[in-house]
Amino acid sequence: MREVDVAIAADDGVLLAGTLTLPVGVGPHPAVLLLHGSGRLDRDANAGRLRMGFGPAVAAALAAVGIAVLRYDRRGVGATAGDWLSTGFVDNRRDAVAALRALAGRDDVRAEAVGVVGHSEGAVHAMALGSRPEVAAVVLLAGFARTGEDALRWQARTVTGGLPAPVRSVLRGIGNRQLARIKASGGDVVRVVGTKLNARWMREMLVHDSRSDLANVRVPVLAITGGKDVQVDPADLDRIRELVPGEVEVHRIPDLTHLLRRDQGRSSVRSYPAQLRRPVDADLLAQVTDWLARKLGA
Repeated sequence: MREVDVAIAADDGVLLAGTLTLPVGVGPHPAVLLLHGSGRLDRDANAGRLRMGFGPAVAAALAAVGIAVLRYDRRGVGATAGDWLSTGFVDNRRDAVAALRALAGRDDVRAEAVGVVGHSEGAVHAMALGSRPEVAAVVLLAGFARTGEDALRWQARTVTGGLPAPVRSVLRGIGNRQLARIKASGGDVVRVVGTKLNARWMREMLVHDSRSDLANVRVPVLAITGGKDVQVDPADLDRIRELVPGEVEVHRIPDLTHLLRRDQGRSSVRSYPAQLRRPVDADLLAQVTDWLARKLGA
């Protein structure tokens, strides 16, 4: 494979810096737009010392079967200009659409064979892109099928569930107060426990209902969530199956976590550092790669 630096023009003129990974051989190639989870993430799904490394893993796996992959740095991250703290959930959606258009318009890409792979927040945006004419297939990794607020509250209950009851009660009380404050805010940024938080992104995410997007998808869908995911309810796979009107395939992988690694122990965010020392699950990558190769004609 070979990698090419690209600059994608967003609707407001900001250039999204990214990498296009091209397979060996003469194009045009089938291609995939890769959308990462929430946070200050670069094109590889890394944020500071939290190195998920999802971008290179997906790009290498797909390029090996003849599929190109585009991924990019979020606004205010890596080589992309802008301010991440003032970038909303809707801005992220618009940037994904701009990247999709740019990918489908390339001479070295088969315009009729473009897919989208999204993880976590990226999966929620991929649901919306599934109704666009440029898209031929959608892969949803740990995507929720409910409102953003419902998803956040499920996550909060699950993450704190293993704590002693008094601690759990205090933390949830603090969380409810801070959430109400964010919802009532009007600016881009608020401080929560001394830390700046992107309030605009949060407000927009809370009111978003991914179920309407799922009902409008018109291409084949592969949805995978880990049975040990503590950030997205694996039961939402059943909702995805019910809501997508066309071809849909869902898989709940027993020991897979939200970080797309296997974990034999108890589900907990406290195991995240240890999980990140291991590579992205090879079986997951193979499953996604095989499905996309079939759907995109690689």
